[in-house]
Amino acid sequence: MAGTGGPVTVMVVDDHPMWRDAVARDLGEAGFEVVATAGDGQQAVRRARATAPDVLVLDLNLPGLPGVEVCRELVGSGTGPRVLVLSASGEHADVLEAVKSGATGYLVKSASTQELLDAVRRTAAGDPVFTPGLAGLVLGEYRRLAAAPEPEPTAREKAAVPKLTERETEVLRLVAKGLSYKQIAERLVISHRTVQNHVQNTLGKLQLHNRVELVRYAIERGLDEE
Repeated sequence: MAGTGGPVTVMVVDDHPMWRDAVARDLGEAGFEVVATAGDGQQAVRRARATAPDVLVLDLNLPGLPGVEVCRELVGSGTGPRVLVLSASGEHADVLEAVKSGATGYLVKSASTQELLDAVRRTAAGDPVFTPGLAGLVLGEYRRLAAAPEPEPTAREKAAVPKLTERETEVLRLVAKGLSYKQIAERLVISHRTVQNHVQNTLGKLQLHNRVELVRYAIERGLDEE
């Protein structure tokens, strides 16, 4: 994955060949390694599994298998790529569905090339990236879901809750408040890599797959308000 010293590997999925090729070219010229492209959903799943990119730049409107299903199939395994949705749609329902399926970020296609390149870099680092105005919507939805009543956990379930270290809890609290890994590192005076390690350890302990699930977990427990 990203952070091993080599270039960030990226796969571009879009059913419009000219758009797909242009995005792949821009990424390649910026120093990313484009390991594959795909024009439909099933092809995207096959090629992503074969090439294991760090980041999947994914359109939602795909023939065969919709983008959200591609995302769900690849991210749900816990070993798939981080997904940055790049869509013509800024509809709230589309954004929320993409995030619930496991997407790390969401950009609309009116974004500039520089915004896209920055978004891919940040997605590779695990930071949530959203077109301005959409981040608040997503956080609001997390809060709404977290406020929904859940059945009381059984004694066995309570006993099974893993114990996080004080530092892991501190990092989790800042993740829930929407801070990037870089901002968390600066706040706690630790390295960016140390923040990433704490997040990965926390994901493993809680048996969660990505930062999206981690934020929801933290908000459900009120950590964002402490």
